[in-house]
Amino acid sequence: MVILKQLLKWIRNLILFLFLFSIGMVVLYKFVPVYYTLLMFIRVYEQIKADRKAVIDHQWVPLSAIAQPLVQAVVASEDNLFLTHKGFDMDQIKKAREEAEKGKRIRGASTISQQTAKNVFLWPGKNYVRKGLEVYFTFLIELLWSKERIMEVYLNSIEMGDGIYGAEAVAQLHFKKPASKLTPAEAALIAATLPNPRRYNSAKPSAYMLKRQGQILSLMGKLEQIPMGYGTAPVSGNKEK
Repeated sequence: MVILKQLLKWIRNLILFLFLFSIGMVVLYKFVPVYYTLLMFIRVYEQIKADRKAVIDHQWVPLSAIAQPLVQAVVASEDNLFLTHKGFDMDQIKKAREEAEKGKRIRGASTISQQTAKNVFLWPGKNYVRKGLEVYFTFLIELLWSKERIMEVYLNSIEMGDGIYGAEAVAQLHFKKPASKLTPAEAALIAATLPNPRRYNSAKPSAYMLKRQGQILSLMGKLEQIPMGYGTAPVSGNKEK
């Protein structure tokens, strides 16, 4: 009985520690650049395991040093309601569930906030534990960060190629220019890779990517403009994908 009580006490203390640690990390990353993520180290492990050169190409830049068209492009491509939802797009989640129940191809319904939480704090996977933690961290960053900060971390941490992370790295490697100089067409091409950035290459676009680029450019033109830290940023009620 004594051992059981000690075990329960240890588990309680562990849960409390992890809870406080998670909040501490979210608060820290509200102010501090995210230079490395767990995903980056997982990819390095996968590269080494496959007898390939380990690469992490990542350069943190502030949101003001990222071209406005890239913000528009990722919102148009990934999350039209980014600036109006509270972390979760319930309509898209409902539609994805209904399509899955009908036997259709499973599609993602994750918002930019959810993707940021996953990219920064978690690991790839689709089990219930990881999904539950994703919900938890999404709630925390929506509560403690501004939308500008979420977008800034998202555009700096998202995987944009094999060993490539963030807007600055992909702009330099694929377009030979800083992220601040990306054109709408280049931004749309980068956004077109995001469903599978290790398969699609914005430097060598396939026919599918060029078609998707055109769709994203069209959606970008329909987005309303509202202030977001620097200049303007998009938000829209459209649910086109």
